[in-house]
Amino acid sequence: MTIRVVVADDQELVRSGFAMILDAQPDIEVVAEAGDGAAAVRAVRRHRPEVALLDIRMPGTDGIEACRAITSAGGCRTVMLTTFDSDAYVYEALHAGACGFLLKDVRRDDLVHAVRVVAAGDSLLAPSVARRLVEEYVRRSPAPSAVAAASARPDVLTAREHETLLHLARGRSNAEIAAALTLSEHTVKTHVGNVLAKLGLRDRIQAVIHAYETGLIAAGHPSAGGERAADSPVPARD
Repeated sequence: MTIRVVVADDQELVRSGFAMILDAQPDIEVVAEAGDGAAAVRAVRRHRPEVALLDIRMPGTDGIEACRAITSAGGCRTVMLTTFDSDAYVYEALHAGACGFLLKDVRRDDLVHAVRVVAAGDSLLAPSVARRLVEEYVRRSPAPSAVAAASARPDVLTAREHETLLHLARGRSNAEIAAALTLSEHTVKTHVGNVLAKLGLRDRIQAVIHAYETGLIAAGHPSAGGERAADSPVPARD
């Protein structure tokens, strides 16, 4: 199956560079390029791609507005491009339905991997992106209440699912979680699906936000992954 992609960025060299990298893959086809959000939305409606790669900051209709329009229409998943050193819109992009975040200096292989992962129905959030993304979220959000913090360890999660949630909050991939927990990737995928379903979360990105919003993970930790000292594993229910 060929993954069809729309690439949107107001910088022509960046846009063309990404398009060239993706088009060189045997399983990916760039069906359109766009210089702003409005053009991206039109391209998605016309070509019906599986993935839209959107720069957050574009003139006119920005990437967030485009993401919101594309997500609401369904059928296409979005990956946001950001620099983070100047962007203040990551919080809004989360709620617009973005399925992944990439830094604009992303490596070639990571760009290709991201498109494949998102097209397969998963979400992508590298640890470095997770940390900065969540710091922006936490900065705009009130501190977690005692009730909210307690909800971070609901009885519905098994001990293994709780561990999986902690790793998700660090932005780790299924392969990385499998290595850390000494499990197969298939088993990890099952645990991730259970965590999302039991907590009513849409994807991995919402799992990261849930972990910080409820106080399961402490904001500001160097690796975006320091559990609070008061946390203890939930009773094993595997």
